[in-house]
Amino acid sequence: MRVIKSVKEMQEFSDSLRNRGEKIAFVPTMGYFHHGHLSLMDEGRKSGDCLIISIYVNPTQFGPGEDLEKYPRDFETDRELSEERGVDVIFCPSNSEMYPEHYQTFVDVEGVTRNLCGLSRPYHFRGVTTICAKLFNIVKPHVAIFGKKDFQQLVTVQRMAADLNMDIEVIGMPTVRESDGLAMSSRNTYLKKEERESALSLIRSIKLAKELYDNGERKTGKIIEEAQKFIEEHPYTKIDYVKICDAATMNDIEYIEGEAVLALAVEVGITRLIDNYVFGNPLDI
Repeated sequence: MRVIKSVKEMQEFSDSLRNRGEKIAFVPTMGYFHHGHLSLMDEGRKSGDCLIISIYVNPTQFGPGEDLEKYPRDFETDRELSEERGVDVIFCPSNSEMYPEHYQTFVDVEGVTRNLCGLSRPYHFRGVTTICAKLFNIVKPHVAIFGKKDFQQLVTVQRMAADLNMDIEVIGMPTVRESDGLAMSSRNTYLKKEERESALSLIRSIKLAKELYDNGERKTGKIIEEAQKFIEEHPYTKIDYVKICDAATMNDIEYIEGEAVLALAVEVGITRLIDNYVFGNPLDI
């Protein structure tokens, strides 16, 4: 396995792969791997001849007062796990490589970013789309693989790739969960022992919403009301949003007809957790 830190070296390496007709699969990450990351690598291993991952905690997607400085990092463990998973290359650039002096160019995807996390984290998605565009230009993959836990992020990156005619397939993979149902996240390490039960209110409220839907409820107001009430009954919780949106536009809807997603963001103590469920899909918990 090769570790590359230079943008120029990464581009040259990817050019050599493409010139040989090899298919590049890419998994962008911020490191501190859990089984969710590893499942994306497994899919990448099947999707291309060469599997490249990135490890980069991108500063432009963190807002003031967010957890950029304390975001968990463990490169040596990540490198060991990557090698075990059959990763061919880790691209781990510095901030100065990615955002050199006088940097001033950003990518904005407008419509699908205005709701949900875009309301409470106004510059987050601009940072996400900018870093993804840069990574796609550096790594030059044929396919990029993301988790569906960050559903709005996946839709946003897919929208960007389509709108800018990027020659790349952006794939979303199912959310990987811990044994109790909590969606896997590097930020789960922030949870205190006494907050764990409250953190499970997200997946349990999703189950409640699914049950209402399966029993014929289609009015989003009723489903949202019951999900919010359930979460609020738990200590340490502070709801950012509980919304049901069109799965393509990310706009709020009042009635479920086409593909719709229930999206949750809840602070449990100091830990901001997100989760989602696309109605009509199975929920294996």
